[in-house]
Amino acid sequence: QVQLVESGGGLVQAGDSLRLSCAASGRTFSNYAMGWFRQAPGKERDFVAAISWSGGSTLYADSVKGRFAISRDNAKNTVTLQMNSLKPEDTAVYYCAARRTSYISYVYTARNEYDSWGQGTQVTVSS
Repeated sequence: QVQLVESGGGLVQAGDSLRLSCAASGRTFSNYAMGWFRQAPGKERDFVAAISWSGGSTLYADSVKGRFAISRDNAKNTVTLQMNSLKPEDTAVYYCAARRTSYISYVYTARNEYDSWGQGTQVTVSS
């Protein structure tokens, strides 16, 4: 398994931007498809964004499409989530996830498709 550590969360105002990072260690990072999920209090952990092993394929939840962007740097073993035009409803704990895969262009959106998870980072957006 790969170990994941998120960073970059914080308290911001509506309309602001925030950049989350996820640092991976322990395995060959480029063999992993990556994803971001979020969990608000009392709610399920929901899919936010995903990126393929190659970085050539991405997918977003409808609620963040056009505002968030996922990217990865396989040389630095990092994946980032750029969040723009933040809204109060984006408030949640954000989790980075990894799935080992042989398929270079696949992206994964279901929680049970991921093998490894980070500890999460809190994002709070005030109105």
